[in-house]
Amino acid sequence: MKLIYQGKTKDVYEIDEDHILLKFKDDMTGTDGQFDPGANTVGLTVEGAGRSDLKMSQALFQLLNSKGINTHFISADIDEVTMKVLRAKVFGNGLEIICRFKAVGSFLRRYGAYCTEGQELDAFVEITIKDDGREDPPITKDALKQLNILTADDYQTIVDLTKKIAKEIKGALAEKGLDLYDIKFEYGKRPDGSIVLIDELSGGNMRVYKDGKYLPPFELEAAFLEA
Repeated sequence: MKLIYQGKTKDVYEIDEDHILLKFKDDMTGTDGQFDPGANTVGLTVEGAGRSDLKMSQALFQLLNSKGINTHFISADIDEVTMKVLRAKVFGNGLEIICRFKAVGSFLRRYGAYCTEGQELDAFVEITIKDDGREDPPITKDALKQLNILTADDYQTIVDLTKKIAKEIKGALAEKGLDLYDIKFEYGKRPDGSIVLIDELSGGNMRVYKDGKYLPPFELEAAFLEA
């Protein structure tokens, strides 16, 4: 297989013209050795982190596929720490779509004059550009259109999908007594024009709490998959 991209937490290989293999790594985003799901740099390496992320991703992708929601997921090999997916073209150089149910993280840092930590939000969707050098700046619908990154129709499709998917995952977590505060998605477009959920669905992509206490990825995996 041909290595086509080395990411912070995954390497990407080409299987054929329509299929990709994602190899999960034990690197985690953060700073100064502390994990941070919103960070743009690798902050630490923890043995087993890649396998944990893959197990969560597999479970949630299978859940979404069973609900008829389009994703790129095909299969996972836990022993090899790999996930086979459909190829999909990202928008621009990549967008991150965040759905927020509680005011925490960067939302609280930006808008803290108008809200309190943990304040309820109504599945608030925001989009940022994947650009580490510019610290992933937020971008508006009009800017996305004028810069030819998204059409108006694609924008609305992504917002609608984000709310639907986030609520499905929030419900699944709630069944285990877990509270989803926010979650980050990525999307791509297939050759037939359909928009599909891509990347991963791991603890590193979401903030989840139990009884008011934040659960880091390993604890989240155990609480969700073993409860």
